[in-house]
Amino acid sequence: MMGLKLAMWNALLLVVLSLWACSVEASVSYDSKAIVVNGQRRILISGSIHYPRSAPEMWPDLIQKAKEGGLDVVQTYVFWNGHEPSQGNYYFEGNYDLVKFVKLVHQAGLFVNLRIGPYVCAEWNFGGFPVWLKYIPGIRFRTDNEPFKYHMEKFTRKIVNMMKAERLYATQGGPIILSQIENEYGPMEYELGAPGKAYSNWAAHMAVGLGTGVPWIMCKQDDAPDPIINACNGFYCDYFSPNKAYKPKMWTEAWTGWYTEFGGAVPYRPAEDLAFAVARFIQNGGAFINYYMYHGGTNFGRTAGGPFIATSYDYDAPLDEYGLLRQPKWGHLKDLHRAIKLCEPALVSADPTITPLGNYAQAHVFKSKSGACAAFLSNYNPKSFTKVSFGNMHYNLPPWSISILPDCKNTVYNTARVGAQSATMKMTRVPIHGGFSWQAYNEETTSYSDTSFTVVGLLEQINTTRDASDYLWYMTDIKIDSSEEFLRSGNYPVLTVLSAGHALHVFVNGQLAGTSYGSLEFPKLTFSKGVNLRAGINTITLLSIAVGLPNVGPHFETWNAGVLGPVTLNGLNEGRRDLSWQKWSYKVGLKGEALSLHSLTGSSSVDWIQGSLVARKQPLTWFKTSFDAPKGYAPLALDMGSMGKGQIWINGQSLGRYWPSYKASGSCGGCDYAGTYHEKKCLSNCGEASQRWYHVPHSWLKPTGNLLVVFEEWGGDPNGIFLDRRDVDTVCADIYEWQPTLMNWHMQASGKVNKPLRPKAHLSCGAGQKITKIKFASFGTPEGACGSFHEGACHAHNSYDAFERLCIGQNACSVTVAPEMFGGDPCPSVMKKLSVEAVCS
Repeated sequence: MMGLKLAMWNALLLVVLSLWACSVEASVSYDSKAIVVNGQRRILISGSIHYPRSAPEMWPDLIQKAKEGGLDVVQTYVFWNGHEPSQGNYYFEGNYDLVKFVKLVHQAGLFVNLRIGPYVCAEWNFGGFPVWLKYIPGIRFRTDNEPFKYHMEKFTRKIVNMMKAERLYATQGGPIILSQIENEYGPMEYELGAPGKAYSNWAAHMAVGLGTGVPWIMCKQDDAPDPIINACNGFYCDYFSPNKAYKPKMWTEAWTGWYTEFGGAVPYRPAEDLAFAVARFIQNGGAFINYYMYHGGTNFGRTAGGPFIATSYDYDAPLDEYGLLRQPKWGHLKDLHRAIKLCEPALVSADPTITPLGNYAQAHVFKSKSGACAAFLSNYNPKSFTKVSFGNMHYNLPPWSISILPDCKNTVYNTARVGAQSATMKMTRVPIHGGFSWQAYNEETTSYSDTSFTVVGLLEQINTTRDASDYLWYMTDIKIDSSEEFLRSGNYPVLTVLSAGHALHVFVNGQLAGTSYGSLEFPKLTFSKGVNLRAGINTITLLSIAVGLPNVGPHFETWNAGVLGPVTLNGLNEGRRDLSWQKWSYKVGLKGEALSLHSLTGSSSVDWIQGSLVARKQPLTWFKTSFDAPKGYAPLALDMGSMGKGQIWINGQSLGRYWPSYKASGSCGGCDYAGTYHEKKCLSNCGEASQRWYHVPHSWLKPTGNLLVVFEEWGGDPNGIFLDRRDVDTVCADIYEWQPTLMNWHMQASGKVNKPLRPKAHLSCGAGQKITKIKFASFGTPEGACGSFHEGACHAHNSYDAFERLCIGQNACSVTVAPEMFGGDPCPSVMKKLSVEAVCS
């Protein structure tokens, strides 16, 4: 009897435990209008944060700011070449600790969309593929190729099993609600034809067969096999429809800006246009939107692909490269997300009814059976306001904007009306006691080391270096007879070198004869210049420099880099001499790399030059110094504006490539938010360095004795290198007196007020800063933008008073936008606004 009771209690305990397990596990499915999590139909807002592009100590803050910004989901790629740098040897530590990152997202109460790929593109070296994969016999990437499919499935299965072992899928109680297989494969499939089609079908069925319990997606893949959801990437995706009526409308990459390339201007995207694109997607039935990027971060080490992709991957994201809020983009999108969530009950319940409201104007109305109603009023005209009638009321819509009415009556948000504060940032020099005291070591340019080898002809660079280094030396000798005419005329023969890229130094008898380099659009280069040769044996040395391996394109595993030739000498008595097929000696990498000069132990293995000789601007020079970490927690960066091109290490860890001497080309005129956006529309830094500052994570620093090593390829001056901190410079608000707010809507919906409340101007400096000065304030009809405000025809003369009383000395403050705050109404019959700019210190 006792045994029976015990058995019953055990059975009851098992039931209780199973019920508890079910309460923490979640089912994930979808229909045409929503992602369904545990039976709840959701409009999900997501943002990309790539774990290797920031330091682990930054992750909790980035995730928390994403949550505060109104995100439900964090999306990340999985970076194969970071996790399996050599075949069969895996790495999941440091900023590649994927499990830790996913768990931190879970702890914050957010979901995860895990884009396993394992091809990622992402402006990442080799598109995320490990270079060793290229040398698997018979392999061809991303097609119906058995060696490739074997290794792709092996890595995908490893990641899925790792997530399962840590119980990280939603069906196990974890945060992962979506996974992605492959990446933007549609254009590739179109080009490859039948083998591409066979491969995409195989990849889809392989992924589903892994049994994750959550849906899989394929982006830019119009024919994604069921049950895979196909999704859209782009600046706009309102036009997109899934390939089956029962699938949700998903936007996996809403591009918040664009990447920076060395030699290119820096793109940015106005917050008003990005908000317009998102609202337009939602009003057309969108169920999932992901910002690419929400935090872009940094391409540390040699992870940037391209080639010619900069070390900064800031992407004009709502969180900047350093993890700080980019205002007004972060705040304006936060307000948008809150407005969308108010509409969610109607959005997930019905298809919109679309009603024309005149030229360029429409109403998208969602109504549920339970009575919920939400409306989106849009004005597609990029040049002028339009006044529309809707539901017995009138609405004034700014150009290229959408107003959101969560009750089909009251406007809570307009994409072109920015209520969030804006901010300008500054880089402030950090005092280093005694400054940087540099020492130098000159890289060898003529020696034939024990690691060199000789073959006939020119070798391709990637196959020779296996991407172990950016650098490959090509060395050959040429004999010049004393009878050569140029020795008497002084008309030097012309050496011409054709290279597949990316940059090239040419030395003749150990002396630099010249430099050439390509660009992202044209990576191939040609060096052609007269060279000073002497009678007898001359040594020609070519240093070919890679700037990241290709990351996109068909069969990019076959793409080349380095000196492929021909290499010719013109102007000899014989006319033209082809050097391509004579004997060439090769050396992979630099002597300084072999000696590990970037490390603490390696840097002490050679004698360094000190004193005045360090300042000489010469190529191929190593520099080192040490410094103590500054106090405080503000983000840090190295100002490399005085340098040419090279790489940086701190305490043995690589910050990445620098190239401030490559000035940005492009057209950097004014930028109107209205009208269709593209990556060349809004640009900055024209005529300046594409990237001047290089992020230094705090966790890389010790309190004292930090080793900073720089390898300079071109010939810069290290005495112009400084450590800077990134601070908020000024903050601004620019708000209309009756601007719609979410607070207004809540108060009116609850019946607590009969007319709209006045909005408030919110100003907030960075951590540890205070408002020290009101640079500008005007209630009336001020004009201009943050940093260039000026008074209009109508101005309240006491506009400064409230801000000086309530804000000076504070980290943050709020001021109601009402005439009584500024000494009365300066122009009663005019719609007024407040513009204010405050200085943070």
